Amino acid sequence: MNNNLGSRFVRVALVMGICLPVLFYGCGPGNNGKDAGMKEKPKLPVMTVNRSDATVTTFYSALLEGKVNVEIRPQVDGTLQTIYVDEGSFVKKGQPLFKIDDRAYREQYNSALASQHAAEAKLVVAKLDEEKLVPLVQNKVISDIQLKTAKANNHAAQAAVEQAKAATRSAQVNLDYTVIKAPVSGYIGKIPLRLGSLVSKNQSEWLTLLSDVSDVYAYFSMSENDFMRFRQQYAGTTIQEKLQKISPVSLVMSDGSRYSEKGTIGAISGQFDQTTASVRIRAVFPNPHGLLRSGNTGKVVIESLFHDALLVPQPATFELQDKIFVFLLDKGNKVREQVVTVSGKSGNNYIVSKGLKQGDTIVTSGIDKLKDGMVINPKKSAPETVLAPVAKTVK
Repeated sequence: MNNNLGSRFVRVALVMGICLPVLFYGCGPGNNGKDAGMKEKPKLPVMTVNRSDATVTTFYSALLEGKVNVEIRPQVDGTLQTIYVDEGSFVKKGQPLFKIDDRAYREQYNSALASQHAAEAKLVVAKLDEEKLVPLVQNKVISDIQLKTAKANNHAAQAAVEQAKAATRSAQVNLDYTVIKAPVSGYIGKIPLRLGSLVSKNQSEWLTLLSDVSDVYAYFSMSENDFMRFRQQYAGTTIQEKLQKISPVSLVMSDGSRYSEKGTIGAISGQFDQTTASVRIRAVFPNPHGLLRSGNTGKVVIESLFHDALLVPQPATFELQDKIFVFLLDKGNKVREQVVTVSGKSGNNYIVSKGLKQGDTIVTSGIDKLKDGMVINPKKSAPETVLAPVAKTVK
């Protein structure tokens, strides 16, 4: 009796051990005809790439210099006697700047002038001697040899006068050099020497630096790749022809304000700097009010217009091994990694020159979760990062 009862309990336990897991499995959440491990397709926004015009605004750091920077140096030796100007003052062309003690040079001039007068007097005597011999020779009173000798003496006296005049002019030049005048209009720089300083025409130190800032040159550098793109934007076979097609440029000063006058690209260096792989470019800005000075810094602003450009939001791209990719939407809503070539930036957008065509559809956000070949649930909407047809950016 007890053995039969034990056998029944064993059979019941076995049945319960088998049925309970089945029961629980049948009551689970996945038992609705769907695979519990199946993931839903990610719902991501996409956009269609179209062409439009875009303006790219590029900033280049620049150093400003006056149109003419003249190192004022002494042309004669002596002691600095007078300083007529002060540092930072504006002077006009021909205005006196410095005066060197001229006593020695004035005496040299007076001596040369006296020698000139003596030579001129001898010339007068030589002419008289020649003139008085002419009738005597004509009347055959004396030999013509004496007349020829008198003419030779006259010519020698004329040469002596010219030589004396040259010496006088040379002395006058040295005397004039004692007053140093401004060769151009501009602003006076630092004056390192003071009254009583000994100056020499062979000294390496200049008296001051005079800057003509009626026009100001802004020098900046452009990388080789940027210059190649820059050159391709404008029509023309030579650099000079291309320069004429460039729109006026702007200048942002060191305090962030915009300079009121527009400038032009005036010259491009004939060779690249091998150490920096860049080319030097000069922009010219008018400076009628003298606001800009040599040594100022700023940023040259160049605006380039791209016609029929493909704009792609930067958040829709990612970089890998120095290449820029987007996720292109293919048939069946599969995404594919696509390499694109970027030729510039416009606001929050890249300007794409290769890799995409008008009408292509790309994923605009959530690309960090995507892999090549994944299937998504696309949501067609214009992303907020796409700007108006004409946009600007800073480089």
